[in-house]
Amino acid sequence: MDDSLLFELPPRASDQTQEARGGRRRLRTAVRDQIAFQSCSLNDLLPEDHQARLVWRYVEGLDLTPLIERIQAVECGPGQAPADPRILLALWLYATLRGIGSARELNRRCTSDVAFKWICGGVSMNYHTLADFRTAHVEFLDRLLTQSVAVLLAEDLVTLDRVAQDGVKVRASAGASSFRRKTRLEQCHDEAAAQIEALRTELESDQAAASARQKAARLRAAEEREERLRRALEQLPQVEAGKKKSERDKARVSTTDPDARVMKMADGGFRPAYNVQIASSTQGQVIVGLSVTNSGGDQGQLAPMADQIEQRHGQRPAEMLADGGFVKKEDIDRLQPPRGGTKVFAPVMPSKDPGREAHTPREDDSSAVAEWRTRMATAEAKEIYKQRASTAECVNAQARNRGLRQFVVRGLEKIRAVMLWFALAHNLIRTLALRAAIT
Repeated sequence: MDDSLLFELPPRASDQTQEARGGRRRLRTAVRDQIAFQSCSLNDLLPEDHQARLVWRYVEGLDLTPLIERIQAVECGPGQAPADPRILLALWLYATLRGIGSARELNRRCTSDVAFKWICGGVSMNYHTLADFRTAHVEFLDRLLTQSVAVLLAEDLVTLDRVAQDGVKVRASAGASSFRRKTRLEQCHDEAAAQIEALRTELESDQAAASARQKAARLRAAEEREERLRRALEQLPQVEAGKKKSERDKARVSTTDPDARVMKMADGGFRPAYNVQIASSTQGQVIVGLSVTNSGGDQGQLAPMADQIEQRHGQRPAEMLADGGFVKKEDIDRLQPPRGGTKVFAPVMPSKDPGREAHTPREDDSSAVAEWRTRMATAEAKEIYKQRASTAECVNAQARNRGLRQFVVRGLEKIRAVMLWFALAHNLIRTLALRAAIT
């Protein structure tokens, strides 16, 4: 360093810099080791109309009493203060909108992404807290879904006059090789039980603290595996009941996710998956009903969804639109007059008899089924049915775009929790759009 200089100058440009007009070309080069002090707050880094701010304003308006009452830490009492439930709720809503479904990825974003840092507001996070919060409050999230629709119904932005339902199959967090038959499941369960006993004996006899902690962790892992195997054996009779009598000995259940079932996917392949049922209002594309099943087909799902919508919102849909896979005569009898007050708009499947017209009522048809067959042949019914694709399939496509391609959690209850996050995030965006349209 030249003693005549107060600061050390950066190295000169490389020899490739061309000489021009008697000197080297001047460039503003990157200096990444220079210490700089910036005077700004997190509010200064995020635009006023940023989506994260919209999510936070929505969360601020919610009554989170059920979540706050679970917190045991009190002022002047022992224990570390947990993170504000509003932060965790806003993080997962915004993460869902951004297509982030991993707690570890969300935890990384909380330290690297300005929007997530703004939501945290200096509160530190860890992936375990995020993962637990995502699946621990199913009932609360379910009430939020009902409330989100109730607000729109009260504002006349959404009606239940016409509801479209569709199913979307989502890959489970289980591999095809994890499925085992009864004999192998029983063998694995016995091996897991024996391993637990061995680890308990070893843990009691070993006095070394470090070794004890390691063995305790191994014991917990073995107990969790034994629990999954036990649940798999409990699920086996249900799987056997869905097969032909000659094939019941071939029934298999996953050892990693016993609730998952092998289903035929949209691409024609067969993979472990869950069947998610979404019902949306044709006015506004707002999700008004949601359920998760491990049934590979959609048949028989129409009437239970109508019951759920009535339970949530106090009224049954006046009309329900669904594709041919939902058609079941028992559901039509339950939904349509005289027993029900919901008209079903679903295509009539072609008759196996080439001489029989599909829309002509049959001798064994009830009055409700006969009316449905006749009505679906009219131009008015066909025009109404067109709204199914522009509603249900559009909602499903938006969920896919937000990362609904494979679940990273296991079990029907946790899968339902994840889907409730998708529904809440979807309804939040639709609410903002519907309100903006009338202003």
